[in-house]
Amino acid sequence: MPEELVGEVMDFFSRPVVAGIRLSRDVKAGDRLHIKGHTTDLEFLLESMQLINQPVQEAKSGTDIGVKVPDRCRRGDKVYKVV
Repeated sequence: MPEELVGEVMDFFSRPVVAGIRLSRDVKAGDRLHIKGHTTDLEFLLESMQLINQPVQEAKSGTDIGVKVPDRCRRGDKVYKVV
């Protein structure tokens, strides 16, 4: 499936399992995301996200969001939206 780059992982927190992502394109709840890196390969449905500790349904390019992820990812991993 084709993918488009939407951001980059800036931070990872193991409890809860959350990634801090800086967006380069808009995303919304319900999008399928794919995080790829040197040792990372995660694909999941974006069920919810937070912007400044507040739940949001969509986020714009240039913002930093927190997203629950299914497994560990690392700073610098690229985030793609499956289209």
